[in-house]
Amino acid sequence: MAAGSRGGNGKLCSKSEADSGFLGLRPTSVDPALRRRRRGPRNKKRGWRRLAQEPLGLEVDQFLEDVRLQERTSGGLVSEAPDEKLFFLDTGSRDRELNKKSTKSQKRSLLKKPLRIDLILENTSKIPAPKDILAHQVPNARKLKRKEQLWEKLAKQGEVPRDVRRAQARLLNPPVVKAKPGPQDIVERPFYDLWAKNNSLERPLAGQDTFFLEQTKKKGVKRPPHLHTKPSQAPAVEVTPAGASYNPTFEDHQNLLREAHEVELQRQKEAEKLERQLALPTAEQVATQESMFKEMCQGLLEDSDEEGEPGEGQDKVPEAGGDQIGGDQSGGAKASAMPARLAAVEKKTERQRQREKAARMLRVQQAAVRAARLRHQELFRLRGIKAQVAQRLAELARRRERRRAQRLAEADRPRRLGRLKYQAPDIDVQLSSELSGSLRTLKPEGNILRDRFKSFQRRNMIEPRERAKFKRKYKVKLVEKRAFREIQL
Repeated sequence: MAAGSRGGNGKLCSKSEADSGFLGLRPTSVDPALRRRRRGPRNKKRGWRRLAQEPLGLEVDQFLEDVRLQERTSGGLVSEAPDEKLFFLDTGSRDRELNKKSTKSQKRSLLKKPLRIDLILENTSKIPAPKDILAHQVPNARKLKRKEQLWEKLAKQGEVPRDVRRAQARLLNPPVVKAKPGPQDIVERPFYDLWAKNNSLERPLAGQDTFFLEQTKKKGVKRPPHLHTKPSQAPAVEVTPAGASYNPTFEDHQNLLREAHEVELQRQKEAEKLERQLALPTAEQVATQESMFKEMCQGLLEDSDEEGEPGEGQDKVPEAGGDQIGGDQSGGAKASAMPARLAAVEKKTERQRQREKAARMLRVQQAAVRAARLRHQELFRLRGIKAQVAQRLAELARRRERRRAQRLAEADRPRRLGRLKYQAPDIDVQLSSELSGSLRTLKPEGNILRDRFKSFQRRNMIEPRERAKFKRKYKVKLVEKRAFREIQL
């Protein structure tokens, strides 16, 4: 059949299938030209399933399964097995009748036949189990082998390990066996009642802690001293002011409203201050081109005026010339001073060295005399020194008292435990129009969970926190569904 011809199903076939002209002898064989070519990836699991369902894949699977069955039942392939294993010599019915005669020993062996459940659980496969390599491995085998070789080498030289030396010394000097105490050596103890309250066993436990006696005579872990101190002296539950009652007096309610009003005013002032700091400058305050130019030229005009004053240039010229002449003279003086300095570095005479040594010793003696005189004078300043020490101690005590008072004042305040500052919660207050005279019509205020959370922060039990911000890890992608896309209006 030519390439490009159509089969019964109306599909095109490949040129290689069309040119092969091979037709199988099986009943299910189909003309290659009429066979539909399957396309698809072969490195995916779909491709594996498709190849396994094809005739060639089925034949390969059946062959491999047959090979595995032969290996399990006979221990190898039947085609490779010898004839003695596959066939046996039939000697007739006489031998079978002799084998049928059972003896007592055979009956006993039949009674010892294993149970059916044991036979089911038995391994009938002829394939040997894989060797467990880990069972034959020894940890640090190379290191132990090298150590054995080293001791063999040392044993040839007459050295043995320490354990062997100790064993040999024990054999040469065996330990003295202690004699067991006889009945006359045992100290007689008086009998006592085991269940009595005042027996000899309970005397050491008298006055012990209850936990020590309950936990099988084990002492509990000692708590560190800082765990016994509270992080803050603020009460766990603060009593709300009288104005927060459901039926308060007029004065108490007005005082609470005033406090809430002051808090709101302070918050409003902070917001206005922030707005002023972040606000853009007005039209009058915006820098113009002229103001920028004046600011850049500030100070330059004054310098130019000073440089343009009359008579200054004429006076400066001779000065400059004088400086030049003086510079030449100083240069000559420096040149002439160089050989004099080199001459001064020459070796000193013995007389000069003795004079310098005597001058150094005189300076040391004068310093010692001066220090002794100062020490002697300090004896007459003892009263003044005591006054200074007392003044210093009083200052330190005053600072210590100030720090203690500051700590006591800050004991009830929340400390800075994290990056955020503690912010006091809003005051729960109701307006005069919202007050009710009964508990039935009372409008609830606040939240008990939020109140306890703020109480933990105020008492320095946890650091101030803020609600975690939700941040999406991936970008939202909008996709139009196929069913919606197919609808056309």
